[in-house]
Amino acid sequence: MSAVPQAAEQPLFLREDIGGVAHLQLNRPAQFNALSQAMLNALIAELDRIAADERIRVVVIGGEGKAFCAGHDLKEMRGNYTLGFQQALFRLCSKFMMKLVELPQPVIARVHGIATAAGCQLVSMCDLAVASDVARFAVSGINVGLFCATPSVGLSRNIGRKQAFEMLVTGDFIDAAEAQRRGLINRVVAAEGLDGEIRRLADSIIAKSPVAVRMGKQMFYRQLENGLDAAYQLASETMACNMMAEDAAEGIDAFIAKRPAIWKGR
Repeated sequence: MSAVPQAAEQPLFLREDIGGVAHLQLNRPAQFNALSQAMLNALIAELDRIAADERIRVVVIGGEGKAFCAGHDLKEMRGNYTLGFQQALFRLCSKFMMKLVELPQPVIARVHGIATAAGCQLVSMCDLAVASDVARFAVSGINVGLFCATPSVGLSRNIGRKQAFEMLVTGDFIDAAEAQRRGLINRVVAAEGLDGEIRRLADSIIAKSPVAVRMGKQMFYRQLENGLDAAYQLASETMACNMMAEDAAEGIDAFIAKRPAIWKGR
């Protein structure tokens, strides 16, 4: 397991690679894994390294301690109370969230505890999310006089508008079952089964062609922001290019021959 140091001896996050899966654990448990400026910079750099590593097929983001992530570090924000600092901080956080979407590998949120404010935003910006049945979710900035504007971007792209807006203006928590019902997360399991469920999901992705997964993820997010006609044009071009990939030929030949496919990643 590798770690990235922070100002004190405690590492900002931990990384462990297991069977094609990079596990990133936010590691500020005493601060409920609040996203400090230093942590965001370190995570962005780590995602850049992962993006270039073809051995990594899936990324899992979790948190140490009781919480998944409690959002931004409010003490840091109040200790640097200038408009310039706040603007730079939220641009940095938005850059990190966009890195998750731009990453070639699918990203799974491992939510074992509370995910609030930017922590809930982090769940919404991961491609997939699996939560324990004791996890809870909120965009609670409104409780301290701060509308969760940046978390609203991911939240409103995961769940219905009225449900998202209610969470944003009340700051109320929802439990894991309700988060799944609304579409914020994919699966809910007992706490002791969380890692096993994530491994099953990751293994299912790893068993597929890396070319198809990579091309598909890129297209999926691009088409969402297009009109219907442009979305179909993009999807058609993606499918045509995917069809010309070596993996597609191998996959179809293997299906016809009723044998397992041997992916070449091309």
